[in-house]
Amino acid sequence: MGVKVHSFQFNPFQENTFVIYDQEKNCLIIDPGCYERHEEEVLFGFIEENNLKPIALINTHAHIDHILGNAAVKSKYNIPLYLHKEDLSTLHSVESYAHVYGFEKYKTSPDPDEYLIDQSEISFGLMKFKIHHTPGHAPGHVVLYNQENKFVINGDVLFNGSFGRVDLPGGDLETLKNSIFDVMFQLPEDTIVYCGHGPETTIGKEKKDNYIHQF
Repeated sequence: MGVKVHSFQFNPFQENTFVIYDQEKNCLIIDPGCYERHEEEVLFGFIEENNLKPIALINTHAHIDHILGNAAVKSKYNIPLYLHKEDLSTLHSVESYAHVYGFEKYKTSPDPDEYLIDQSEISFGLMKFKIHHTPGHAPGHVVLYNQENKFVINGDVLFNGSFGRVDLPGGDLETLKNSIFDVMFQLPEDTIVYCGHGPETTIGKEKKDNYIHQF
């Protein structure tokens, strides 16, 4: 049962936004980083051109670069927003600092409609994911693991050769290391890791040579 993953790179942080869809054209929009109008048009255009049916909006965490498009997606499709409860304060804080990063036109994100719960399994159309709470980069960070298709939407926990920063509010290196070693590195080595920034990788590659091993 094939599930397709399509990525876009949006905003000055070069954040990866994902659209995941199944054979019945149900789709998830994950971490919409679209800020400028033309970025919104790219995302919406892809969905329309492929006749996809958005059914959920999901944030792996609520740092500004991952939620800039929440309001636009919610307004366009009126689909439920999912976030881990521990990142609600992260989401609310964006309003106070958006201008510092030059996002003067930031559209305030709506609050979540549903909370993502650690170790829960959720289904959207023909797509099934297990939720893992992976704090350290952000208090309520989660990853979404699709066992059937051997991939994980990993947000900013792991990168190709590196890992998420821990110097932002709520960040902590030891906590992130626990998330990486006790959660991420327990996934099968052939699992494809779709990252919040940069190229995809695999669990096997990162277990072998990720920079986290030097800490």
